[in-house]
Amino acid sequence: PTLSKVKLHFPLSSLWRRFSSLWRVWGITEDIKNDDVNIFHGLSNELPLNITRAKCKTVVTVHDLIFLHCPQYYHLVDRWIYRYKFRKSCRQADKIIAVSEFTKKEIIRYFDITESKIEVVYQGCDPVFGEPVSKTKLEKIMVEYNLPSKFLLYVGSIEERKNLMLVAKALKVIRDDNMMEYLPKVVVVGKGTSYLEQVKSYINDNDLSDCFFFFHNVSFHDLPSFYKLATAFVYPSRIEGFGIPLLEALTSGLPAIGCSGSCLEEAGGPGSVYVKPDDAQSMAKAVFSVFNDEKLRDDMIVQGLKYAKDNFSDEKLSDDLMKVYEML
Repeated sequence: PTLSKVKLHFPLSSLWRRFSSLWRVWGITEDIKNDDVNIFHGLSNELPLNITRAKCKTVVTVHDLIFLHCPQYYHLVDRWIYRYKFRKSCRQADKIIAVSEFTKKEIIRYFDITESKIEVVYQGCDPVFGEPVSKTKLEKIMVEYNLPSKFLLYVGSIEERKNLMLVAKALKVIRDDNMMEYLPKVVVVGKGTSYLEQVKSYINDNDLSDCFFFFHNVSFHDLPSFYKLATAFVYPSRIEGFGIPLLEALTSGLPAIGCSGSCLEEAGGPGSVYVKPDDAQSMAKAVFSVFNDEKLRDDMIVQGLKYAKDNFSDEKLSDDLMKVYEML
């Protein structure tokens, strides 16, 4: 019944179909006007540049302003374009949705937007991560990917901002300080960038290559099994807009270690462990504790599942979104 009320609207003319990206930022406004749309919601950081012509209420969701907080990770031209589009959308919108309290503060800081104009509506993750995976499927994945029996899991692109190097440095600390008899294995799932070569160089130079398993093309169908098979999840990112992989871990019943300083405490909740993004000693201690203390892991799992259910269910997020629409 709900889907029967959904109308998909695509560019009508061959010109707009050919230049669909331009239609989204300009041509769509005429369609919004002709369809008598009451509320237009830009879901990904921007509104059509001429949206005021549509004479409807507008909402824009801003996922992050990392290009302003950490400009070193972006080209100058990209930063200029993003800044223009994001700021214009935030100023034009009747309401702004931030995906975390951290992102809300960033919007206020960089765009000088009134706090009352911004509402926080968290993101969720695919419910498949909360579903059980059969023993047969798990055994199949173990064999197919040749996974270790006990491992730390990292999921995300392998880029400088995501800070995978911290995990490598933490393993070196664990070995050099004789903290564990056997070094933990780390399974890395994600696309690589030039930063991957820096990480691999450090791993090789410090004789840690046996500890890392890299997978760059894991299908979404197989990904939940990785979460179910892991001993703990590690997400050392320096900055995020929200941090969906942490929520996927919690939803999967996996204890998580993250980094402080942005929004990861919001995604991971009070049951997860957090360290500073440049503190290899603290990361080593966190890995040691979580890896070796089964009771701690069990407590983290219980807290994580409850936190995910209480804060990120589809029902809660849809209610929060509707409350924003009702404010217009």
